Amino acid sequence: MNRAVLVFAGLLVLLVPLSLLAGRVWIDPFAAHPSVPNAALILMELRLPRAVLAILVGAGLGTAGAAMQGYLRNPLADPGLFGIAPMAALGAVASFWFGALLPPALAAISLPAFALAGAALAMALLALIAGRTASGAGGGIALFTLAGLMIASLAGALTALAITMAPSAFALSQIVLWLNGALTDRSWDDVWVAAPLTLAGFAALFAAGRGLDALTLGEEAARSMGLDPRGLLLLLVIGTGLTVGAGVAAAGIIGFVGLIVPHLVRPLTDRMPSSLLLPSALAGACLVLAADSTVRVLPMVTELRLGIALSLIGAPFFLWLLIKLRRGQI
Repeated sequence: MNRAVLVFAGLLVLLVPLSLLAGRVWIDPFAAHPSVPNAALILMELRLPRAVLAILVGAGLGTAGAAMQGYLRNPLADPGLFGIAPMAALGAVASFWFGALLPPALAAISLPAFALAGAALAMALLALIAGRTASGAGGGIALFTLAGLMIASLAGALTALAITMAPSAFALSQIVLWLNGALTDRSWDDVWVAAPLTLAGFAALFAAGRGLDALTLGEEAARSMGLDPRGLLLLLVIGTGLTVGAGVAAAGIIGFVGLIVPHLVRPLTDRMPSSLLLPSALAGACLVLAADSTVRVLPMVTELRLGIALSLIGAPFFLWLLIKLRRGQI
């Protein structure tokens, strides 16, 4: 079994019970009498669904980041940096505008549906603009970055417009919540929305693994081996759109996970794209779960938003990667 799978699976086993016990009020599992009133209710209805969502969101973003880096052959690829998460967030924001116009049966699922549509659109645009010139260096990286900046800028401008013209104070508060990213007050209902979408995204991304391996030899060599570029692109569009869209629908924008995780995992694998997918899912789950546990116990008046916390970690990490890239160490 892949060494990285063992490492991060073991870490996840340790983090899950810690996440259930950690919070503003710690739960002592060894106390003779319950140390917290309604401890069982807090565990089952508040902390457990939050932990499950953290695992789903982190695993989805980690897998999507590894798949994008493999497809684009670009170590700086990330769903957030290349506009996919901002477009998914724009879709979620749009649901606050148009969801009320839909029949009640459709309005209940409008947020995840709009978020998924935004993520899929962003991935398709990125692939059409830059997906065929991925060289992994030089002009390729510049083109990917410019394409991602264009998509993210468009999403940011439209989101700012939505904020400016928010139809109500409630809609405005919800928009801000999704943009900052958080797992606060999530329930099992959110899990039932995110879980099937994320699992379907995993299926598409793992199905693309063999094609990603072939693509490391170059597009022409991959074609000679029977690779269908359009089929591979479709799998990536579906997989990334589902995992990122489900994550945004459940928690808002959680940045940099897809960028950080593959770099943590890669030294423990044979560096082939397919061998990165499962370890990246586990490592992403560990990262988001650990970060969510940390923001719950920080001594602050209000809980630090998860998206802000991960951005504070991810931005310096991205700068470090740029320095390494400039020195030719990636």
